[in-house]
Amino acid sequence: MATTPTHTGDHDGNPAAEAAEAVHGHEVPAGTSEVAQHGGEGGGLPQFRFEYWGGQIVWLLILFALLYVLLARVFVPRLRRVVDTRAETIAGALEEARRVQAEADGQAAAAQAEIAQGRAEARRVAADAQAKAAAEFAARQAAEDQRLAAQMDEAEARIRAMRDQAMSNVQGIAADTAQAIVEKLTGAAPSSAEAAAMARQGAA
Repeated sequence: MATTPTHTGDHDGNPAAEAAEAVHGHEVPAGTSEVAQHGGEGGGLPQFRFEYWGGQIVWLLILFALLYVLLARVFVPRLRRVVDTRAETIAGALEEARRVQAEADGQAAAAQAEIAQGRAEARRVAADAQAKAAAEFAARQAAEDQRLAAQMDEAEARIRAMRDQAMSNVQGIAADTAQAIVEKLTGAAPSSAEAAAMARQGAA
């Protein structure tokens, strides 16, 4: 019975070569063992190996340039437009608020002016009414004074007339009395002129 020769001494410490030899049942070719040995020795992430840093730096610069172009040409202008639009909106809202506040202040001032004008007009109307009432009262008082003065003048005239009439009656009575006395004393009746003279003398 023939046995396959083994070369364990040539593949000591190379698990990949030993596995290949165990599967195929014969010695692995030299190139295959070298590739497997190379793959076994190259464990770890390639981006941490120094020989790949040049390409990684180039791709990093390319990605940075693309990101910069995107930021400078797309995202930053959009963000700036959004910020400018928001600023314009806020400025417009503030301007509208100032305009509304100015209109409110103007309306308040106009209302105050109207109130002051109304009060002044009310005071003027009250003063005119008071002056008119005072003038009417003065006119009525003057008319009443004139009426009373006329009535007093008329009463005084009636009193003077009644007094004159009474005096004339007294003089007539005195003249008749004097005439009767003289006639009784002398037996001769005096004349009317003599009786009137005696009556005036007696009254004086």
